[in-house]
Amino acid sequence: MKKFSKQISEIIIHCTATPQGRDLNVADITRYHRQRGFETIGYHYLIRLDGTVEQGRPCEYIGAHCLGHNDRSIGVAYVGGLDSHGNSSDTRTDAQKRSLKSLVARLVKRYPGATVHGHREFAAKACPCFNVREELW
Repeated sequence: MKKFSKQISEIIIHCTATPQGRDLNVADITRYHRQRGFETIGYHYLIRLDGTVEQGRPCEYIGAHCLGHNDRSIGVAYVGGLDSHGNSSDTRTDAQKRSLKSLVARLVKRYPGATVHGHREFAAKACPCFNVREELW
């Protein structure tokens, strides 16, 4: 893994694109990302269904979560993003919403000047399935 050489200027929010109610942890995502050829989990943080925030890739290392932005961003994902029919949907639990808001506030303090974005601002995806600018920024 490569360490950051640029200042962190973006915090990018993702969903795991997994069905509502199916909980995953960092170990699960790490296995999946390694199967896709990543060294380890691509996200720096993962927010589980109960609101637990798990550390993923260490924050001093470049993530693998948003093409063209990894070298200057911190990636945060919540578990979920698909409804019971497999359609994109904001499936966050109340606990996930609270944890995400708190984590983003801490990250903005840690990385002054960083802006907060949804993955869909940079890719043709629904991810993270809610409007980050309205809710978090």
